[in-house]
Amino acid sequence: MKAAIAQAEFAAKMGEVPVGAIIVGNGDIISTGFNKRECLNNSLAHAEIVAINAACEMLGSWRLLNSTLYVTLEPCAMCAGAIINSRIERVVFGAFDPKAGSFGSLVDLSKLPYNHRPEVVSGVRGEECSKLLSDFFDKLRKSRA
Repeated sequence: MKAAIAQAEFAAKMGEVPVGAIIVGNGDIISTGFNKRECLNNSLAHAEIVAINAACEMLGSWRLLNSTLYVTLEPCAMCAGAIINSRIERVVFGAFDPKAGSFGSLVDLSKLPYNHRPEVVSGVRGEECSKLLSDFFDKLRKSRA
């Protein structure tokens, strides 16, 4: 999770909402990602999608079997769907997302009868991950005042 938090901190420095993700396979980081929606003007450029895309390219496969995704914020429905479709074995997230979280907060897509169901571990370094987000939005509100 430490490496995902570092990605989130980098995102904040770039003016992006501080969400970071990494994918680990066989004990090694195989890809990283952070939110890039603002810099790419692309609603699909969530940290998880960026990391999944990079992992698929690196491994030469859309199946990310035996991998773990670490992400600082609970995945939304789009990212949860990508996680399920890419066959990621395990998801570890930090902060819960009561507005869009799709692995327990709003809905739990990992409990539906899809052909693949990732194991989900929630709240890892959750306070730290939440603080990154709240500090970012506090700063943003103050700059607009």
